Amino acid sequence: MRLILLIALWLCLSIAVRCDDDDREEATVTEELPEGVAEETEEVVYVSPTPNGHIYFAEHFDVPEEFEAKWIRSQAKKEGIDEEIAKYDGKWAVESLMKDGLKGDLGLVLKSKAKHAAISAPLDRPFVFTNKPLIVQYDVTFQNGQECGGAYIKLLTQETGMRLSQFTDKTPYTIMFGPDKCGNDHKLHFIFQHKNPKDGSFSEKHAKKPNTRLDEYFKDGKPHLYTLMIHPDNTFDVSVDYKIVNKGTLLEDFSPPVNPPSEIDDPEDRKPDDWDEREKIADPDAKKPDDWDEDEPEQVADADAVKPDGWLDDEPEMIPDPSAEKPEDWDEDMDGTWEAPLINNPSCESAPGCGLWKAPMKANPKFKGKWRAAMIDNPNYRGKWRPRRIPNPDFFEDKHPFNMASIGAVGLEIWSMSDNILFDNFIITDDKIVSEQWAAETFDLKRNLVDRDQESVVQRLMNYTNKNPWLWAVYVIVVGLPLVLIFTFCCNSQEKQDAARAALQKKTDEAGEDDEGGDDQQNEDESEGVPPLEGEEDEVKDDDNAKDDEAEEEGSEDAAVPEEPAVEKGTRRRARKD
Repeated sequence: MRLILLIALWLCLSIAVRCDDDDREEATVTEELPEGVAEETEEVVYVSPTPNGHIYFAEHFDVPEEFEAKWIRSQAKKEGIDEEIAKYDGKWAVESLMKDGLKGDLGLVLKSKAKHAAISAPLDRPFVFTNKPLIVQYDVTFQNGQECGGAYIKLLTQETGMRLSQFTDKTPYTIMFGPDKCGNDHKLHFIFQHKNPKDGSFSEKHAKKPNTRLDEYFKDGKPHLYTLMIHPDNTFDVSVDYKIVNKGTLLEDFSPPVNPPSEIDDPEDRKPDDWDEREKIADPDAKKPDDWDEDEPEQVADADAVKPDGWLDDEPEMIPDPSAEKPEDWDEDMDGTWEAPLINNPSCESAPGCGLWKAPMKANPKFKGKWRAAMIDNPNYRGKWRPRRIPNPDFFEDKHPFNMASIGAVGLEIWSMSDNILFDNFIITDDKIVSEQWAAETFDLKRNLVDRDQESVVQRLMNYTNKNPWLWAVYVIVVGLPLVLIFTFCCNSQEKQDAARAALQKKTDEAGEDDEGGDDQQNEDESEGVPPLEGEEDEVKDDDNAKDDEAEEEGSEDAAVPEEPAVEKGTRRRARKD
């Protein structure tokens, strides 16, 4: 009954608090948790985005006809390898994600593995490096993970008469960017081709490795957004899913560096023959002592050792296994004479040893080893020789490596041991707002759907609660208050039961768990030690008879007798008589 009352009280308090919150915060709290969670499970509507702003290239792959007209598959062959694997015959297709895909959202999928594949498309207009940043962005989904291979893109250098049908690994590119993995080596490439201002040659410059771990991006099966931003002040940053994983400057954070050193070692300088680089030399005046014997061994036999009693000199330590049998297919002409395998001699198990006894070895007190003269400082030491430094004939200083070769096309030239790699939502622009809006209309929708389908009910509830912090107060009331009430009710009930049990023991003189009759025995002993007063014995008898009569008449009314402290019987009787 009490539990029902407590539950009713809790419900009243919950309703009262919630109603009070609704009255005071009606403007801010307008949705209930079940409705909110239900809203998040509604179908996400995807609409192919229309690029706006300064766009050089944008591709969402949602219209297969437009893809076929825009993208060109390579018909070339890779140079320097066997004819059988030289052709770029990897298969490309436009498909949706195999699972958790948005309706109407398609991407470019590499369908084959262990094959060279190349495909490219021209930019809407060339990107020229002037005073605007370059922003390159696309997303990749390793639907089957990645064992070994790349998913990077190449921004091909603008050239007159560019033939994308002959796109190979030798085609000039300005920037290579994207993920790559083989074994435990996880990379996120950012490579650019730098033009030597002196001779016009190009050389690759590789960005430093990111400090962030990249392995999860290759195996979780989720879409990941890769963004590269290069600014006119020569700074850059690389981000994955909006998180910056690498940043620096083109002048300082690439290998080899953009600008060569101003001085180099003279390649024609030679070390003089009399140049002495030894810091220490053997003392030329030192002589070996006459009593130094280099022939003394480091260890000698212990002359004081005695052979233990019971040593079996005539028993070998190992004997042929008597239970072994020659295999039936043993051919002595082919395999040689068969011999049983050796086993430990069982006769030696109880003896201190078998075979020829030899005294154990001990350190030789006369051993000194090979004599060597002490080392002293070399009076002719001239230090470590280094060739002289001369001005670098190839030195140049390019203070603006951002001014790279113009970009005319974007291409994928990869090889992978995993298939079904999906590329999507390419964009090249010079406006960060444009790239962020493009990602919000494409990648964000796709990733939110994947995350929502993969998260548990508890995770959804936590996400919804984080968006609506006022729900924490509801949880405290709905969950915390009942626990407090139940705990209080149980504790109070236990205390009352203990008190009732103690009172019953006092009324019936029953032995408690810890009493074991000790209190009663003590009361009786103390009562016997008190001398009776005059006339007390008769009164005691009368009192006892009266109590018996009252017990028979009143029956269960004994339970209503008020509790009294345990005092000696003789003391109580004497008090009444007085």
